Amino acid sequence: MTYLTLTFSDLSSLIQSLYSLQRHGIKLGLEHTYQLLEAIGDPQDGLRFIHVAGTNGKGSTCAMIYSILRASGQKVGLYTSPHLCRFNERIRVDGSPIDDQEIMIFMNKAKNDIKQTKSTFFETTTAMALDHFKNHEVDVAVIETGLGGRLDSTNVINPDLSVITPISLDHKDILGDDIIKIAKEKAGIIKAGVPLICAEQEKDVEELLKKKVNQVNTEIQMIKTSMIQEIAFDKNGCHFSFEGELYQVPLAGNHQAHNAALAVNSVKKYDSSIKTISLQTGIKNVKWPGRLEQVSKYIYYDVAHNQAGISFAIKTIKTIYPSRPLIGLFCLKNDKEFDLIVKSFQYIMHKVYVATDKKGFLIDPYQLSELLEMAGCKSKPVDTISSGIARMKLKINQGGIGLIFGSHYIAEEVYEEFEISFETGQI
Repeated sequence: MTYLTLTFSDLSSLIQSLYSLQRHGIKLGLEHTYQLLEAIGDPQDGLRFIHVAGTNGKGSTCAMIYSILRASGQKVGLYTSPHLCRFNERIRVDGSPIDDQEIMIFMNKAKNDIKQTKSTFFETTTAMALDHFKNHEVDVAVIETGLGGRLDSTNVINPDLSVITPISLDHKDILGDDIIKIAKEKAGIIKAGVPLICAEQEKDVEELLKKKVNQVNTEIQMIKTSMIQEIAFDKNGCHFSFEGELYQVPLAGNHQAHNAALAVNSVKKYDSSIKTISLQTGIKNVKWPGRLEQVSKYIYYDVAHNQAGISFAIKTIKTIYPSRPLIGLFCLKNDKEFDLIVKSFQYIMHKVYVATDKKGFLIDPYQLSELLEMAGCKSKPVDTISSGIARMKLKINQGGIGLIFGSHYIAEEVYEEFEISFETGQI
């Protein structure tokens, strides 16, 4: 690979130009992505993919599939969003995020095509990921949808396998105002002849998915909750039995056992020759920060930002620490289903602090506190994440348990506050 002479100023300018593409907003549709990919040589052609959609557990399931495939000796790409601290985390090969030089080379190569096609941030990032996987000659890439499925930029790929995690209400303003409309969008990744592995769904959603599978003449395998046995978890993770084998995953909560079972079955469907030891090793070694991540002895951070995700996190915390009052530090982006989210914690939290991020992506804490008050949930606005954590620590010293939740956007500030290094971004 040819490397350019890279200066901080050059890189900063290019990254800023990439982020500036967000001014185009969210453009649902595949036309611009196809145009951009064609302009840069259709890097997706000849690659193998596993495509993952859903509402909750998408990222964790992708990380688990990726970890298992790596444990089996394959060279694996991973494309997920959003990132926690650095953009580079979105695009990985065998644990390593795309480096700054490679971002710079791509942006220089594609800048005229990006301008001509008026590509959005996510369309450009998707093209960058596919180009990166082609350059690194991966055996397979695990691709997480960004939003929805049918018109999501990632839906330009022709996968070997499609996977759908649990579907619930999120992004109603874009995907539809009820779960069936949302499910129709997620079901858009189902393609003719491509098997579907699916988590257990609400009855109406399950029927919709089965109907779509029949329409395109492919097969579906549903991972029912009853198939996952002997789930037990503590602060260090969980273990469970699935199809006669025992698994350990270093992520806490019943929901992570379900994500793991979905990942195991997906990999078995993708490549039936992969041995049980690789399945178990991959699940045991998975890394996925920001998912009930213990950042200090009695404080956890979870990026959950919808009703179902927050409910999973809170239920897990209360199961591990049943006698400790729960103290929350809550942040939220403005496009979320506020009324549903509040229901997930308003009668469970002993105390709720609300804050925003330094970059101003999230709702102002005083506005958020007022919204919570109107919904019947008392809260205390604080000016920064740091001051919120300081107040939370005082409550922890009085016997509480802390949960920082609601957004990916505060990850960098949380890690700085607890002096957790995320420099390499290795996963």
